[in-house]
Amino acid sequence: MTEKNKQGKVFAHSALDVIPVTLAFLHLAFNIWLITAFAYRPLWASALLGCVYAISISWNINGISHNFIHTPYFRPRWMNYAFSLLESLAIGFSQTYYNWVHMRHHSGNSDMQDSKGDTVDWLSIYRHGKNGQPENVWGYTFLSFFRDDLGEIHDAIAKYRPFDAKWGRFELCAFLTLAISVFVYNWRAGLFFLPFYYLGNCLSSLNGYYEHLNSTPDKPIAWGVSSYNKLYNLLWFGNGHHAEHHFKPRTHWTKIHTLHLQLADEQRREGVHVISTCHALGFLAKENRQKDAA
Repeated sequence: MTEKNKQGKVFAHSALDVIPVTLAFLHLAFNIWLITAFAYRPLWASALLGCVYAISISWNINGISHNFIHTPYFRPRWMNYAFSLLESLAIGFSQTYYNWVHMRHHSGNSDMQDSKGDTVDWLSIYRHGKNGQPENVWGYTFLSFFRDDLGEIHDAIAKYRPFDAKWGRFELCAFLTLAISVFVYNWRAGLFFLPFYYLGNCLSSLNGYYEHLNSTPDKPIAWGVSSYNKLYNLLWFGNGHHAEHHFKPRTHWTKIHTLHLQLADEQRREGVHVISTCHALGFLAKENRQKDAA
């Protein structure tokens, strides 16, 4: 029996993808519950849940949503499009648009500025830096949310995949419709959680910053920075293995640690940067402080 047949008619890569798929549904349900039960909770409880909501956005973007880009979960195409819509509603941005931006990220691999001061990777930590240095972590964290050019993203997708461009626009409209519905249902709840939505996107950018700070842009095996914290990789579906991911981006999340074991000796020889914390806490990693001191 081939590996393809083992997965059955639904899942394209692994039956274990039922886990992130189920959690994506639960994430959207959690978002809806935050609004519908807002009037029955004290503000301090909603504030705590708002922090959980912010973290959940980054968790989904960097775990469920990210893995879905590289290894789409389902065999039938219509199911992948449906799940893409679900993810768009859960994370608050078009999954199809995110797919394009992220694949461009892999084209440049957080490249440094060229002679014209441009980068292939729109998410590169060097894109808005100066003198060949990465941008300040706080600027990258809090400004990245405002830098996406939705029109340019749409046009770039439409050039090669017209239907996907239309689907991405539909996803964006669906989320905006949901957001408007939230304000119609309870405008106080909408205003209350809006800063946490922004914070969640900032946390995702913070995560991305330390996935590449002290990486080596001209060395493929060291394009990313890895963290082997077991709890982080369990909850974030292997996202800590970021150097491995950039080296072989189509590796399924269930096999990424095995890839690390295969590459470990070569990674040590090539000086792949490894941190002890999760990426979002990279500013606390002693390994980064040691690099700065050096």
